[in-house]
Amino acid sequence: MSKNTGASRFRKVDVDEYDENKYEEDVDESPTGTGPNEQEVNGLLQQGENVEALKRVLSNPPTGSKNQSEKSQAVSLVLRVLLSFKKSDMDKGIKALDSKQLDLLMKYIYRGFENPTDDSSSSTLLIWHEKAFAVGGLGSIVRVLTDRKTV
Repeated sequence: MSKNTGASRFRKVDVDEYDENKYEEDVDESPTGTGPNEQEVNGLLQQGENVEALKRVLSNPPTGSKNQSEKSQAVSLVLRVLLSFKKSDMDKGIKALDSKQLDLLMKYIYRGFENPTDDSSSSTLLIWHEKAFAVGGLGSIVRVLTDRKTV
């Protein structure tokens, strides 16, 4: 027979804490960026420095912002940079990015698929997706699709 039959320590556990209906998602309140500097990126595009413009536009994403107009402006700027590349220069642009920037590029590519700007944008984004997938692999796609922070 058990010696601790009169113990009452188990009654101090709050079982409601583990209720599935009371689950609350951890919210990260720190914004990660305010968006890319549009004048700086446009200046780089005019100078023909597409790779540097791509790196700059991906350096400060508004993923933590709740302002949808700010996110839309960032998406349109990224799409403008992506569409300015020639097909032969895309590999240089992809290789200049680190893994976090590559994942962010995939996010913008998928966002561009949601709202294509013209007929050629979807085909260009498919080429970017193919080249980014070749470097980032399947892990990049999985990280983008499971990330809760949107662009």
